[in-house]
Amino acid sequence: MKIAGMILAATAALSIAGTSALAQQTRTGMVTRIDRISNTITIKDVPEGTVGANTGAAAEEFKVQDGARLNAVHAGDRVSFAVSDSAGTKTITKLDRAEAVTKIDKK
Repeated sequence: MKIAGMILAATAALSIAGTSALAQQTRTGMVTRIDRISNTITIKDVPEGTVGANTGAAAEEFKVQDGARLNAVHAGDRVSFAVSDSAGTKTITKLDRAEAVTKIDKK
């Protein structure tokens, strides 16, 4: 019986760790609005590998953990970010400006 309890506890711990990792998954989007006073940013999700597609995805507003990060981005910038969801509040824990994609013409 002790072994079954230990296996159950280990399974529960692994599932909690897995859920936490999924919550920190890196996403990509385009900044549509920045509010430096309230430390919020609005980002429209952009699917990976899609160039020039306008899918009409809804923009989401997020709190930013460190307001100084907002100084590095501007509306229209493509960004990669990680979000944690705590008590219904989505907070950006990582925010990086994505590298500009240039189109190379092949002749």
